[in-house]
Amino acid sequence: MDTSSNSKPDNTVNLAEHFAFSGKFNQLFSDGMTLVEESASYLDGPGRDAARQLPKASIVLYGTESMRLTTRLMQLASWLLLQRAAKEGEMNAEQFLEEKKKVKLETLPASAIDADWDMLPEEFVSLVNRSLALQNRITSIDAEVYARAGDTRQPRENPVLQQLSLLSTALGTKLN
Repeated sequence: MDTSSNSKPDNTVNLAEHFAFSGKFNQLFSDGMTLVEESASYLDGPGRDAARQLPKASIVLYGTESMRLTTRLMQLASWLLLQRAAKEGEMNAEQFLEEKKKVKLETLPASAIDADWDMLPEEFVSLVNRSLALQNRITSIDAEVYARAGDTRQPRENPVLQQLSLLSTALGTKLN
C-alpha cells in the first residue's frame, strides 16, 4: 500500500507501510483477533452463566462493561482488519484512508476499574484489562503512524524565528 502523496520524495520512509509489513504487526494482529475470539466465547458461554450469579448491584456494571468491551473490541478489530487489507493490497491508498475514517479510535468507551470490580468474575476483568492494553497499543501506534498523514493544518512557525522577528520589529531592523 502506498499512502504517500506526490509531494514526498521517493526516498521517504512510509511508516504506515513499514509497520503493516512488519512482524510486530503480525503479532499485534494475532493478539488482537485472539482476544476478540476469547471475549466472544466467554461472553456467550461462561460469562453468561457468571452474570446470572452476580449480586444485583454488579449486574448493571457487568452489563455496561460487557457492552463497552464488545464495542471496544469491534473497533480495534476493524482497525486491525483494515491494516491487514491494506498490507495485502486489497485496497488502494484512497480506499484505505476513506475506510480508516470510519474506525473511531478516539471515541472508544473508557472503563474505570474500581472497587466495584471486585464483585465481577475474574476472567471477565482480565478480558477487560487485556482489551484496554490492546487499545493503548493500537491508539499509540495509530497516533504515531497516521497523525502527520491526516494533519492538514499549516506547519507551526519556528518559535526561535518568531522571537527574532519580534526583536527585529522592536529594534526596527530587518532579518537576513
